[in-house]
Amino acid sequence: MAIQDNPPEVSGLLEILGLQEEPLGVFYTELEPREGFSPQAYRLPTVQMEARGEVDWDETFANFSCIIGHLWRARKKGTAAYFDQARFGCLGAAFFLGYLKPQLETIVHYVSTGIPNILEGECYLESPAVTRRFYETLDPRPAPAQFCVFKPLSQFTADETPEVVIFFARAESISGLNQLATFVTNDFEAVQSPFGAGCANILTWPLKYLERGQLKAVLGGWDPSDRKFLKPDEITFAVPNEMFRRMAGRWPESFLTKQAWASVRKKIELSRKKWGE
Repeated sequence: MAIQDNPPEVSGLLEILGLQEEPLGVFYTELEPREGFSPQAYRLPTVQMEARGEVDWDETFANFSCIIGHLWRARKKGTAAYFDQARFGCLGAAFFLGYLKPQLETIVHYVSTGIPNILEGECYLESPAVTRRFYETLDPRPAPAQFCVFKPLSQFTADETPEVVIFFARAESISGLNQLATFVTNDFEAVQSPFGAGCANILTWPLKYLERGQLKAVLGGWDPSDRKFLKPDEITFAVPNEMFRRMAGRWPESFLTKQAWASVRKKIELSRKKWGE
């Protein structure tokens, strides 16, 4: 399936934005996909195991794999990527997708300052205290079903509904999505760009805003650890399904049909040529 296999209003939106790749939708289900990519299965450590000294950290770190990397493979093949309590990729993703809570203290230190002579820190946050506060603030809901599935929108069946829709694009196309988000919500702060791992910004943060009663789009792809799984200059733009449906339904009323956007479309074509696409 491809962009043209989506409903006309969706394929029209993607065409006017100059997108050659359809977005991914994400949902939870009890049914394991028949095909797709997922991480290698291994035992999910818990804080109780950590407290008892039962976590094999060599095995755990050896099995780390980035969700954005699995999505990259799925994007290239036009198929699904899916995750569960045994196939979670890394402990950050296990937390953000709702399979692990609270986050392990070792990961709290890993994301911040590390553990002297034991574990080098990533220094994404300045201290373990700030990192704990971040995890407590985001506080993902427990996974509502066994599998978390990401797949192209055109592959959703009639009885499947994405909770969040995720675009992967460069700045020119993202600019259209950014402005359209406000057009369909009348919210001048409709787009947010909070701190987080790549998987947090494509799923956990949009869901957190919804939990707060806020319909927000979330920019992402800022995490240096996942940049290698994105195209040069590519970022993510994740929107709750309700916002996406408004965008797909109302874009013909917006600036996207005006002359200003036509000039942006020319830059999108130049960008494709620059990157050999």
